[in-house]
Amino acid sequence: MKAAVVHGVNDIRIEEVPQPTPQPGDIVVRVRASGICATDVKTLLGQGLPKNLPTILGHEVAGEVFLLGEGVTGLAVGDRVAVYPIAVCGECEFCRRDRHNLCRHEFGLAHGIDGGFAEFVRIPHQIVNIGGVVKLPSDLPFDLAAIAEPLSCGLAALRVNGVRPGDTVVILGAGPMGLIHLILSKWRGARLIVIERLEKRREMAANMGADYIIDPGAEDPLAAVKKLTGGDGAEVVIASLGDPQAVESALPMVKKAGVFNIFGGPPAGHTINIDPRWVHYEEITITGSFASIPSDFRQAVDLIAHGEINAADLITDRYSLDSILDAVERAKSFDMIKGVVIF
Repeated sequence: MKAAVVHGVNDIRIEEVPQPTPQPGDIVVRVRASGICATDVKTLLGQGLPKNLPTILGHEVAGEVFLLGEGVTGLAVGDRVAVYPIAVCGECEFCRRDRHNLCRHEFGLAHGIDGGFAEFVRIPHQIVNIGGVVKLPSDLPFDLAAIAEPLSCGLAALRVNGVRPGDTVVILGAGPMGLIHLILSKWRGARLIVIERLEKRREMAANMGADYIIDPGAEDPLAAVKKLTGGDGAEVVIASLGDPQAVESALPMVKKAGVFNIFGGPPAGHTINIDPRWVHYEEITITGSFASIPSDFRQAVDLIAHGEINAADLITDRYSLDSILDAVERAKSFDMIKGVVIF
């Protein structure tokens, strides 16, 4: 089969590789669409490059069941499916507490095993067993179904942040995940303030319903947020970027008893300064949000399938597998917001 194989930093090649076969309990999916995540680009740039090279990236997968391993029930060859990408043990304390994304023994697509930038991908039994292979309606396009994985991460953050109708939510960064936070917070009934330096992304945020958009190159973001909130700050601030300095400078944007969510994955080894007296007396919650759990993923598929969330608005670029190198370069230059590889 054909696959985009990563051999090292900035080294991804289109190659012929063996087609995967299922072990007992596994399935093999014929990939029809695979989303391009910022994590994939960061990996290629050397942030968290896997040790088991060469490997295949891609963890936002939708396609058709192609092969069933021994003992698999509830699925049939030809089923149209979207795939939750995290394989978990199901037995550790985190799995028992329904926090599968923090499983002590987790691995997954493009994270320990080959991912979905290939014509076929093996889905291990650890994903199948937790209901991580979700059937799709016949009329749901595969490219939209591939958005279920990043949307599920936004739903996980929404759950952690406790966004309520009427809240003001500040989003730092209007990349693909920032826009997902925007869409979901609007869906929940919040007022949205988006801070973004790139004009194209500010335009997308406006088209998706942001109430206020701040260009940090033209005005002071903290002063603007305070003005827009009567001096109080926002109930929820989501840092949908990985810049520790930006995170630190945005902390004062949160209101008393508010939530500050560090969502974008920062590089390792960086620190920020926090005044513990401020956290104590204003009862600030500072939290992280990473990936999602299977119920978030199933909800994401349902929201897309029923048209409650318009996933098509998020997709700006579509590529073939042969042109994935062009996609990666476009993502590096920030020209692409959300791309999907179509098979």
